[in-house]
Amino acid sequence: MAILVDARSRILIQGITGETGRAYAARMVAAGTPLVGGTSPGKAGQAVEGVPVFATIAEAVAATGADCVLSSVRPAAALAAMTEVFEAGIRVAVLYTENVPVHDAMRMRALARARGACLLGPNSAGVISPGRANLADLNDARVRAGRIGVVSKSGTLTYEVIDGLHAEGLGESTVVCLGGDPVVGTGFAEILRLFEADPGTDAVVLVGEPGGAMEHEAAAVVRTMRKPVVAYVTGQRAPPAKRMGHAGAVSGAGAEATTAAAKLAALRSAGCTGVDIVTDVGAAMVAALAARRGAHAS
Repeated sequence: MAILVDARSRILIQGITGETGRAYAARMVAAGTPLVGGTSPGKAGQAVEGVPVFATIAEAVAATGADCVLSSVRPAAALAAMTEVFEAGIRVAVLYTENVPVHDAMRMRALARARGACLLGPNSAGVISPGRANLADLNDARVRAGRIGVVSKSGTLTYEVIDGLHAEGLGESTVVCLGGDPVVGTGFAEILRLFEADPGTDAVVLVGEPGGAMEHEAAAVVRTMRKPVVAYVTGQRAPPAKRMGHAGAVSGAGAEATTAAAKLAALRSAGCTGVDIVTDVGAAMVAALAARRGAHAS
């Protein structure tokens, strides 16, 4: 099992005839991801990597039954693109584009929630369920099917985490990258609930960063979970108001709760196994799983 995407997903690429869209299409087809088409205004009737091109998302959905979209459009066009996506009934959308205007991101997030859809991004590396479907910028060769869910703000740190899991003989059920812009469509809390309900996931790794309140919202969910959660929050020594890579990775001056240290403390208090170094995630997960087995046996 997996969350959000699997072998039954029917995936579209919005802007498939562009350079980025074609690159994604080639990789998806080569990996066996269920790509069923794409869109590009004015280029309907063409094909990319053997899948048809449609003029609009609505036409593509009607013809293919698509339910997931990967989109990489100009920041100024992102709101219109996501409006088209959600009005067509798409249930999962990955918006790869970064630096989307904040008010546009707020509007697309509200639209996704009103439609009961999941928006990953802006600035999301995407979602992958290894061996089933890859709607992400993550390389298929770097993931391994297994039973550990991963939810992260950072695509780069995600690679560090999964390498650590693999070193311990573990693999991933689904890897979800939320996005690094100041406002994103989906938070840790929503994804944790999905992993908790997924019979194919035994435990979860959460990778956070300074700025915002999503990790605190996640802590409230962790308190209700039966599955173990291992947490790492990057930027433990980041100075206040100093941006750490992502546009959203900045703790507010004087806002102690938005620092990485405060977030990791909150997650630990909620019952997470917190680690100070990302390379410790794999060993911490092994210990957490062993403790869970011991608790069930007693």
